[in-house]
Amino acid sequence: MKSKLTLLSITIFCCQLLTAQIQKWQNPKSYSTVKIEQWQVADLVFKTKKEVKDPFSKNSFAIVTDKKITQKIPMFYNGDKQWVFRYSSAVIGKKTFVIESDIKELNHKKGKILVSKNQKENRHGGVVLNKENPQHLFYQDGSHYFNLAFECDWLFALDYNQKEITKTKHLLSLVEKHKFNQIVMNVYSYDVKWPKDKRLLDYPEHEYGSREDIFPFLGSNSNPDFSALNIDFFNHFDKVISEMHNKEIVSHLMIYVWNKLVNWPDMQSKADNMYYDYVIKRYQAFPNIIWDVSKEALHYERATKDYISERIERTRKLDAFNRLVSVHDYGFCRNHKDEVDFISMQNWQHTLYQNMLKARKDFPNKPIFNIEHGGYEESPYVTFPGAYDNAEACLRRNYMCLFAGGYTTYYWQGTSWNAVIHNPFEQPDNFIKPKFDYFTHMRTLFDTVNFENCEPIEKYNGAGYNLTNKKDGIVLVYAPKENNWVGAAKAVKDNFNYQNATQQWFNTITGEFSKEEKYIIRGVALEFWASRPWKNEADAILIVRNLTPKEK
Repeated sequence: MKSKLTLLSITIFCCQLLTAQIQKWQNPKSYSTVKIEQWQVADLVFKTKKEVKDPFSKNSFAIVTDKKITQKIPMFYNGDKQWVFRYSSAVIGKKTFVIESDIKELNHKKGKILVSKNQKENRHGGVVLNKENPQHLFYQDGSHYFNLAFECDWLFALDYNQKEITKTKHLLSLVEKHKFNQIVMNVYSYDVKWPKDKRLLDYPEHEYGSREDIFPFLGSNSNPDFSALNIDFFNHFDKVISEMHNKEIVSHLMIYVWNKLVNWPDMQSKADNMYYDYVIKRYQAFPNIIWDVSKEALHYERATKDYISERIERTRKLDAFNRLVSVHDYGFCRNHKDEVDFISMQNWQHTLYQNMLKARKDFPNKPIFNIEHGGYEESPYVTFPGAYDNAEACLRRNYMCLFAGGYTTYYWQGTSWNAVIHNPFEQPDNFIKPKFDYFTHMRTLFDTVNFENCEPIEKYNGAGYNLTNKKDGIVLVYAPKENNWVGAAKAVKDNFNYQNATQQWFNTITGEFSKEEKYIIRGVALEFWASRPWKNEADAILIVRNLTPKEK
């Protein structure tokens, strides 16, 4: 068989992400049709006979065509004379591709791809915008994407240099189990610049800062060689993103971070552009990708506004899949709203709810996502306490974001930064455990009330926070545990007929729903105040359902 090889050997790998396994087809003489499912990711790997000088600077594209769409998808170099055309599709049917390349051995090569209908029950495609409902996020199949994020900056470092990604899989299984569906993460971080908890010295297995063996370029962070990229780093990172896709967890991928002691190349240098372009080329085919140019993009005087704008433009030019783009900097998003797909906020103020609500009013055509609200739940290590570390206070701040009509992010100090406890529930009894279950309950609630149809109406707040779903006939009122009573009557009477309405309460700590009872407005005043359960025990949410919208 080897004697019959053409100048270009073709090996086709299809990343069977349903089972996180790689299946291999090899046809060195002809182009077999590659068969994949909708939103599955396939790697078509072309190996040249000769080494290519300065391979990261070469341009190679696969031009994919079906009856309606043409995509120009950049290929990437993967070492050992391998060039990868990575592909996925939201559209089923037959595709053809032809390669356009600076490399003579690759140029004009052709192939076929057949995309069949998705068979994975909980797979819905990439995250997109919806012109009919512009302040919410959706999947490509039209279902709502309830953006509930989990920060883990050092996820890339777990299991590095290991054949199996056992720790990564364990942590991701917890994220999946507790119904988080996004991880806010860095491509690479080196270390934190603030003091570390001395207790980490007793548990070095949880410390991932200052790892000199991990670096996206050649060399190390302390002694970098910016002449080329470290293929081993990205092969490992592939495993992480693939496993996240397998578990339907979105990667909110921050390509840069300025405050984690990374020795980056100079802005707009050849090395800088090589790195940035490579990340976009290599990961755009994954449906579970959202781009973020940089964490805290303009906070540390490393980057300029013009530089961030150029990076966004660069992303959109290279990304043939049109993944969403934002910047982890509210000032930039506010002043460059037409450049980003959604507004990223970082707000620690006590008036978080009012600030989120104002942002929603200021940007009526953009989703609002608070990536950092200053609530960093306590862990065995004081990694970075922020403004709040009490678990219930942090939970309340997440609800404030949601009841203002935005999306939110959860931080646990034991996973968010350099200290990563991948198996927190298997630690000693004296270790503080995270309250992941609080967010499982949160998702359970919001999956039942169609958050994408809910609107915060400030005039109905009273002593709590209001969300009104006019389309589905639901009113919610959030009440802090110190609150005596809250009411939904004004929102109900203004917008609905309520003859068949019911009410019940939801406990944000335990996830318990009270018994559903008939909703009755009593008294001579328009307001009905419902006595609330769990006073001083837990924040609670009053839910009025089965309301019929009034005819206009």
